[in-house]
Amino acid sequence: METIPITIFDTTLRDGEQSPGCSMNVEEKLRMARQLDRLGVDVIEAGFPIASVGDFEAVRAIAASVRRPTIAALARARREDIERAWEALQHAARPRIHIFLATSDIHLEHKLKITRHQCVEQARTAVALAKSLCQDIEFSPEDATRTDPEFLLEVIQAVVDAGATTVNIPDTVGYTTPGEFAALIQKIRRQIRAIDQVKISAHCHNDLGLAVANSLAAISAGARQVECTVNGIGERAGNASLEEIVMALRVRPEQYPFATEIDSRRLFPISQLLTEITKVAVQPNKAIIGRNAFAHEAGIHQDGMLKNPLTYEIMTPQSVGVPDSRLVLGKHSGRHALALKCAALGFELERQQLDEVYRRFVVLADNIKQVEDHHLLELIGEIEDKEIRIPPAHVEELPVSLAVAAAAGGHRPASAKALAVLHAEKKPSELPLHPMTDHHHEEDYLWGV
Repeated sequence: METIPITIFDTTLRDGEQSPGCSMNVEEKLRMARQLDRLGVDVIEAGFPIASVGDFEAVRAIAASVRRPTIAALARARREDIERAWEALQHAARPRIHIFLATSDIHLEHKLKITRHQCVEQARTAVALAKSLCQDIEFSPEDATRTDPEFLLEVIQAVVDAGATTVNIPDTVGYTTPGEFAALIQKIRRQIRAIDQVKISAHCHNDLGLAVANSLAAISAGARQVECTVNGIGERAGNASLEEIVMALRVRPEQYPFATEIDSRRLFPISQLLTEITKVAVQPNKAIIGRNAFAHEAGIHQDGMLKNPLTYEIMTPQSVGVPDSRLVLGKHSGRHALALKCAALGFELERQQLDEVYRRFVVLADNIKQVEDHHLLELIGEIEDKEIRIPPAHVEELPVSLAVAAAAGGHRPASAKALAVLHAEKKPSELPLHPMTDHHHEEDYLWGV
């Protein structure tokens, strides 16, 4: 089946930056823009030039130096905004002016204090002015998903007739649902004249946790551009997550026969760069790029991963730029992962020795959140004190497909000082060894899915 190209419009530097704590200066925006270019995004929304001198300078700098993608600048449906946006964009290789105007009755009445008729005329006039300056014009009816559908169609028709080349449908407050949003996109495709000459876009917020689902529904319904941000940052609960949309399309092509130009191997590195710049951490369980996205603690999962990673991973970590999977040692871990970790530390345990270390490990893991390298070394040391000989492992023969990490961040060797000091409320030797049932022969299969 032939795949349909989808335009990735990244708004990390504009809508994403509006997330509390995520503001960026000119140099930081330029760093991100260059990496977004390398990532392969089609459109970079570089900022809102009328908002501040800093935003204007950032858009101008990005427009001058990042040449492959389209560079967009946001503007309200006002002359001064549009002219300021064009001033910032005019030296771009591929400039786009992105105009927005609210269309829902609640915004018209309480925020803008204009009538529906005034809204249509303002939108039409703004697009016509922008078109006289720039050939690539995007229009967004703000709060489209809470706008009366018939009035929304009237506004869209007016801006298409005035020369808009992209019509973006924003779920500004994250209100819609996938089926409802898909139906709206289909209605626009059916009822707007000359819609085949215009690209339909979707811009979804995550207030109900549905931003990615709504974006995918819009794509399936005929939208050919999707607006998103790295790490899903943005106003309130954020925007649709770029990495989640890209990988959903890539992992499930039978459901989504669409293609992007994104180099998925750069997803994790650009996520890390954004975190470094904003100092806003990604939640550990964040899909695709979270610290735990390719980490496994449960014994049944670890056992499956060691036999075949496909048992519990639907994509390889390398496909998104993560160095490798991690097996995290905690109270749900099994003997298989424990033995591999001990071998990685230089100790090849015989069955009796592994059983003894495992008994002590389970007690310790019940008392602390994660068992780290220095904890394991102390446990092994206690076994050695009992004169159970533990021969050194042939570490070079270990499989390298999995990095068995014990620390939360995971890949740093323990220092000499850390090996001597147990960073826990109690040392392993001080914890009581409770009687255990002899389940450890098949415990790798006992922990829940």
